[in-house]
Amino acid sequence: MNRAFVITGGPGGGKTTLLQALAEQGYRVAPEAARRIIRTRLAQGLPPRPDPTAFAREILAWDMDQYRAARAHDGVTFFDRGVPDALYMLDLAGAITRQEAAGLVQRFPYNNTVFLLPPWEDIYGTDAERDQSFEEAVAVFEGMSRWYAQWGYQTVEVPRVSVENRVRFILKIIGSD
Repeated sequence: MNRAFVITGGPGGGKTTLLQALAEQGYRVAPEAARRIIRTRLAQGLPPRPDPTAFAREILAWDMDQYRAARAHDGVTFFDRGVPDALYMLDLAGAITRQEAAGLVQRFPYNNTVFLLPPWEDIYGTDAERDQSFEEAVAVFEGMSRWYAQWGYQTVEVPRVSVENRVRFILKIIGSD
């Protein structure tokens, strides 16, 4: 069984908090690349993001490295977004062909179950690293749902409940409860 699980969705759905809770329970977690890239750029006095294609390519490189590192270990790893997320960004920018995307999806397979965190207006907020509107977060969520399904993944929407209940929900589905 592929033990690499993606947790994705739009910005501000609680992914980072959920992944921190999973890490606290001893699970391996691969953090999101975008926040790291944005933090680095801001610290260098640069705009938060380069152009969309360069940003997506940088995220893709980071995500592929994270995937390779995680696959070297036994056990479950939860990814704060996956390689297909960066491919979606490249597709939106018209910077990758379907054939190229398909090749990378095949080279970097995750567990067939992908967890989608829906937009949640009650917890949504912007900060120096997240400047998208709630409407943009909804659009990203909907795009991710379609994108992962297109590549044969089964998307499972994580309910808008407490962090503890979200953890229980995910662990039950993967058979680690």
